[in-house]
Amino acid sequence: MFVMASTSDLVTDSLDRVRETVHSILDDTPASDLATPPTPQSNTIAWLLWHLSRVLDDHLASAFDQEQVWTSGDWADRFALPFPIEAHGFGQSWAEVMEVRSSAELLRGYHDAVQDAVAQWVEGLDVAALDRVVDERWDPPVTLAVRLVSVINDCTQHVGQAAYASGILARR
Repeated sequence: MFVMASTSDLVTDSLDRVRETVHSILDDTPASDLATPPTPQSNTIAWLLWHLSRVLDDHLASAFDQEQVWTSGDWADRFALPFPIEAHGFGQSWAEVMEVRSSAELLRGYHDAVQDAVAQWVEGLDVAALDRVVDERWDPPVTLAVRLVSVINDCTQHVGQAAYASGILARR
């Protein structure tokens, strides 16, 4: 018998694949390479993983009317970054990228906490909910479906960039 996956199953599976890659990168990359740009003025692994976790947290907390894990879990204080609390990486300068010098444990902990929260937020999500408008600042307004696809796309791009950066650094 064929059983179709639910909407929440598809979202969770997509993001679980990101989590697996985040873990693999953090397991395989020496701590000294996390804040090392693979090429001059490029994003570091630490920044890429922090940024993708912040976007996942910020955008989906807003879409599900939840508090961000960044603040509810005291992660902003743990990271102690010199940015406004609402910062998530968009528009940051290279000097700001270089400020993210976090340990693998801290990056993994925050990412996992966000993933766990998102899994709760999307639990039971059905197709009908995907049409709900979650951001009216755009024309056309952004639906939950569009926001989920956008965030998953952003996460997969950035985790791929982090894996590529790790590979470059490993070959130096």
